[in-house]
Amino acid sequence: MAIDNKNYKDTVFRMIFNNKQYLLDLYNAINGTNYNNPEDLTITTLSGETFLKMKNDLSFIINFELNLYEHQSTTCPNIPLRDLYYLSATLKEMIPHEKTFIEQRITIPTPRFYMFYNGITNMEDTVTYRLSEMFSRPVGDPSIELVVTALNVNEGHNKEIMEACNALKGYSIFVSKVRKYNKEAIKEYDLTHKMPLKLLADKRKITKFLVKSAINRAIDECIEEDVLRDFFIENRKEVVEMGAHEYSYEKHLQFEKEDSYNDGFSKGFNDGFNDGFSDGFSDGVDAGVQNTTELFLWLRNNGRQGDILIALDDPDFLTTLFTEYNDSKKAGTH
Repeated sequence: MAIDNKNYKDTVFRMIFNNKQYLLDLYNAINGTNYNNPEDLTITTLSGETFLKMKNDLSFIINFELNLYEHQSTTCPNIPLRDLYYLSATLKEMIPHEKTFIEQRITIPTPRFYMFYNGITNMEDTVTYRLSEMFSRPVGDPSIELVVTALNVNEGHNKEIMEACNALKGYSIFVSKVRKYNKEAIKEYDLTHKMPLKLLADKRKITKFLVKSAINRAIDECIEEDVLRDFFIENRKEVVEMGAHEYSYEKHLQFEKEDSYNDGFSKGFNDGFNDGFSDGFSDGVDAGVQNTTELFLWLRNNGRQGDILIALDDPDFLTTLFTEYNDSKKAGTH
């Protein structure tokens, strides 16, 4: 399913590293190299071939290597399969299918895969994901393998890489500040209002306002401390909008770690959110959250995190997703 470019929303991470100099600095930091000409990079990022409506990938060639960098706020053992899809689509664009039938061997750039993780679940500095770990029947010598190196880029992790790449360090500092100030904003809201934010039936607008306030505060502080100063001055408006979408998705994923959610979609979602103020409010909301979480897990496992972000602000689209999810359950394909 190809998606028109105008519908894409960048992540803040991708927006920063769309700058070739920053991207080259990141490559050097990871590989211990010292390339100094950004034009040595050939960008190969795909404009389609994905269900995501929020672009989180960067692909480029340098030194005969095809590098795929992906930013994630969740741990995901399925990333080798996604990268296999991406690699195939990229090579297909680079080398027409008919050329693979010639007698001479074709050379292709050596693929390398990295995932940059900045979620809230604890993760070691470096984690390796292998395609072979997904095989239904493990074998000692797989005919195909794809290895993804996941790097934790939260503040305090991978210090050597951070010190070698100011843009990555700056991004890490910015994310840490946003989380800190958003927690403070929620606490202040709860202290000054009769009903805590988490108990509101529809808290989307307030949550987005608080997140945007936290992002603006983080940007102000980064500019003052000379952390990606020029980037934030030039791109403040876009960063605030992108960051709000990203943070909304990240916050929802916290629900996956909580235990007390039950019941089915029809009663849970409809009663919980449409008739939430009736006598069955408590049971309905719990059921609604349970089934919304199941839907979002299904979307995430199918590489459709971008649809989650849209659903958070579009009830009609959320209803469409629930219909699709229920159809997949009936068909036994979920």
